[in-house]
Amino acid sequence: MHLVSIEVSNFRNLKGVFCFEQGLNIIFGENGQGKTNCIEAIYFLATTRSFRTTNLSEMIAFGENFLSVSGKVVVSKEIQKEIEVRLEGKRKSFLVNGKKVKVNEYLENLDAVIFNANELEIVRGSPEARRNFLDSGITAIYPAYLRTLLDYNRCLKQKNALLEEAQKHDTAFDKVATMIEPWNEQIVSLASRIHKLRVRYVERLSKALQNQFFNNEFIKIRYVSSLEGKGDLSNYSSTLRERLSLRLGAEIAAGHSLVGVHRDDLEITVNDRDLKKFGSSGQQRSALLLLLIAKIEVYRQQNGYYPLFLIDDIDSELDYERISKLLELLEGKTQTFVTTSKTSFLDKFASKGKIITLKRGEVFSQSLTK
Repeated sequence: MHLVSIEVSNFRNLKGVFCFEQGLNIIFGENGQGKTNCIEAIYFLATTRSFRTTNLSEMIAFGENFLSVSGKVVVSKEIQKEIEVRLEGKRKSFLVNGKKVKVNEYLENLDAVIFNANELEIVRGSPEARRNFLDSGITAIYPAYLRTLLDYNRCLKQKNALLEEAQKHDTAFDKVATMIEPWNEQIVSLASRIHKLRVRYVERLSKALQNQFFNNEFIKIRYVSSLEGKGDLSNYSSTLRERLSLRLGAEIAAGHSLVGVHRDDLEITVNDRDLKKFGSSGQQRSALLLLLIAKIEVYRQQNGYYPLFLIDDIDSELDYERISKLLELLEGKTQTFVTTSKTSFLDKFASKGKIITLKRGEVFSQSLTK
């Protein structure tokens, strides 16, 4: 599978059609010309999200009230699809070959993995960043998982609202327990599914992890349940139900939920040492790359083809030795998009792919030197 082209309307400063090669695409230009906007548009087309903002309306060009990104995707020699995402206000709509579809159906058609400075939060930031990393990977191979996540978060929000009210008004314990019980039962059901899929996904990532970027250093990952040491995790539903009952008093006192998969984490170690605490900046970047490559490989195993790989401002995040190894590893596998403003990068890597030069959000020139 590869993305042949995209066409944008009212997406930040971008204008027109952008055509791509199956292998490496180098998006080049001075700062402020739209390089990051270009790969953001690709990411939005593939995932319906932005890697830069949670307020998607920021992507709409100034003075406009909607945007659209459409793309031509080659699935195989016989199959080509046209997909499109539209955003009007806060409402998104999705089309495949001109027909409106639901988001989970749309997500089956294309996916993208992004490496940039923000993604380093996965290896050195909060547990939430690592949970999001797992959840996005699972959604990419099981689109229906998104519904489970949304339902879990909805139940959690309702439960937290009840707990906050109970704390504020000093509601009797028995009354709170009665109100909370149906939400806890839904949380048990949904959390059990989430836990099972996350554990299975981490197992698949572990098998796919490669260590090309470390000399005598090895990355390990492990899913860490917040219920670890508090019961039998092989019977997760029963253990969670018991903990929810035991901790209800503490949850009422806190005014929010204290138990559930929203408190889990992914442990990442290098040579059995916590990467977040003890890893160097270079090790953290390399570890993130290895995790993303493993994510890409699991996607391929599940779907039979690779997702897109997007790398923003590649030579500010990675040295040329790591870049060279990375591009060598990706060659013949993923369709890769990188951005750079440095002519020194072109001098070293231009022969590996297509150069697309942007000026004021439009394609100024393009060349295929490979």
